[in-house]
Amino acid sequence: MLVITRKQDQSIIINGNIEVMVIGINKDGVRLGIKAPKEVQVHRREVFDEIAEVNRAASAQTKGGDLSLQDAAALLRARLPKVKPLKDR
Repeated sequence: MLVITRKQDQSIIINGNIEVMVIGINKDGVRLGIKAPKEVQVHRREVFDEIAEVNRAASAQTKGGDLSLQDAAALLRARLPKVKPLKDR
């Protein structure tokens, strides 16, 4: 793992087309801004893990029966934590 120190308004570039910028730092954590091409999926780790779990469950269910896209989406929505929208600062 590469560990880099950055201050507010500083960024790093990944693969020449993804920029990760430190937007803010406060007692609750660090706010990051990510600029990436639309074809690049960007997820928080906990969301990524939930998507992977739902995909595994859907794959297991389709082996014994059909799982529709709507059913898979409903399963994912039920497992994801509710997130409050950020207020504009």
